[in-house]
Amino acid sequence: MRKTTTLALIATGLVALGCGAGSTDEGTSSKSDSGAKGEDKPAKTAKIGQPARDGKFEFTVKSSKCGVAKVGTSMIGDKAQGQFCLITVNVKNIGKEAQTLDGSSQKALAADGTEYSSDTEAGLYANKEASTFFEEINPGNQVTGVFVFDIPKNVKLTKLELHDSMLSGGVTVSLT
Repeated sequence: MRKTTTLALIATGLVALGCGAGSTDEGTSSKSDSGAKGEDKPAKTAKIGQPARDGKFEFTVKSSKCGVAKVGTSMIGDKAQGQFCLITVNVKNIGKEAQTLDGSSQKALAADGTEYSSDTEAGLYANKEASTFFEEINPGNQVTGVFVFDIPKNVKLTKLELHDSMLSGGVTVSLT
């Protein structure tokens, strides 16, 4: 299952690169004030419950729950290597064209700066009705889903770096 998932992630990444190649992130709060192209940096840090914008998406983190050992059902699911942290996020398309939400572009960080990628396979099991893996969102529409991070048992996440695409600057949301 892991080999198939890895191949699917690689293929998805290649497709996402092609889809996002012509997109721009103009007019968002995640741009730096320097005006230089390619220098997308988070403008400020939002908190749980506060909207934070990156590119065509407005992210609102609703909740964070760590210490989860397994996601899915008793019949099918995914077991954490350490512990799963389930981050429930509402994502709204604030742009003028459809944009694809890619869960694999999201990152979580610990206090020491260690960066963790989302576990897209676990995310498929954690999201019963919604998808955060590769979901196209039309302008004005929004989805709520769960980003899943598999982190060591002794680690506590302190912030998220959320992206409208794998090439965007991202926006930071504090979890503490």
